[in-house]
Amino acid sequence: MKQSKTIALVAHDNRKADMVEWVEWNWEKLLKHKLVCTGTTGKLVAEALIKMQGDDFTGKLSLTRLKSGPLGGDQQLGAKIAEGDIDMLIFFWDPMQAQPHDVDVKALLRIASLYNIPTATNRSTADFMISSPLLEQEYHQKVKDYSGYINRGIDL
Repeated sequence: MKQSKTIALVAHDNRKADMVEWVEWNWEKLLKHKLVCTGTTGKLVAEALIKMQGDDFTGKLSLTRLKSGPLGGDQQLGAKIAEGDIDMLIFFWDPMQAQPHDVDVKALLRIASLYNIPTATNRSTADFMISSPLLEQEYHQKVKDYSGYINRGIDL
């Protein structure tokens, strides 16, 4: 990972307000990095950052919006992780409500774990990650070699 990170931000509907509040609290740190968000989360994050900085700020914001999670955004994000384009994942998911795209959510969390991507699924973990000194440094993460699984007939 380079010094400047690519941070993915995702929030389920009942957690979007929490994500916006977290972004407003951490906006100065987040602006030093590239942000990738799913659909509506990206819209709300951009609005929050612009609110914190003013309208003249829009050209300086590095934020990529993917599709909404249920429309393929989770899968797009998983592909970006597999390609090595994401350094961190902040995913405020709603553990109290079933999601119509639950399979995609599980796949996203699985691929993040597979590629050893630091992942926060709640505010406390996100706070620890954003305040880590490693956020501002180069970091060489170790990714486990799973090729042995293929040789044993396990299809990944």
